[in-house]
Amino acid sequence: MNQKIFLTILISFLISCDNEPVLNPLEYNSNITVQQNLVNGVSVLEILNYNDISSLYGIEYGGGYIFHINESSGNMIVATDYSDIGDVAWGDVFELDTSHSIGDGDINTTLIIEGNQNDNSSNGTEFGSDNYAFKIVDDLDFNGFNDWFIPSSNSMAEIYNNVHSINSGNFDESLIYWSSTKEGYFPYVMAFNFESWGGLPFPGSCLDVNGILIARKIQ
Repeated sequence: MNQKIFLTILISFLISCDNEPVLNPLEYNSNITVQQNLVNGVSVLEILNYNDISSLYGIEYGGGYIFHINESSGNMIVATDYSDIGDVAWGDVFELDTSHSIGDGDINTTLIIEGNQNDNSSNGTEFGSDNYAFKIVDDLDFNGFNDWFIPSSNSMAEIYNNVHSINSGNFDESLIYWSSTKEGYFPYVMAFNFESWGGLPFPGSCLDVNGILIARKIQ
């Protein structure tokens, strides 16, 4: 090839490359999925400028599936099944009221663990070991994260509505799961079975063994 022609082609190529826009991965890109934007580090609030909040529900991210988003702060809560270890005991039986509110599962989990550290033999039942649901989850390192908790009853319902009902998530319809909500001696539990009472938390028994569903906050 003539050297003059080669240099002309090379210069044209370099000029065309210089004219191509440089994409900032932290800015929303409509040519890729919402999940890919999240992974690239685009903020939730930036994504919501271009998408409905429902577009984020059920996406696998941060170790679980997105089920709750604070539209003011962009904070999220994700959840995932952790039932491969089998059904697990509640722990000590004692009187305690914890919150139903979405996002209070971490506080609930801490309160239940603190209650298990007491001597509950006079007004309840001692479980006798740390191999109970809330301590297992509090000590858990799973999917690359170690800040897991058991969600509240209202969070469980939101997981059902925003994840499971759109055929996302990995929740087992054959199980009953613990929530971290408790009224007196009665813990709230929930199933994910579409055919019966799925999606509606109801009072259970601390003497049962149930599956574990775990959640974590992303801020």
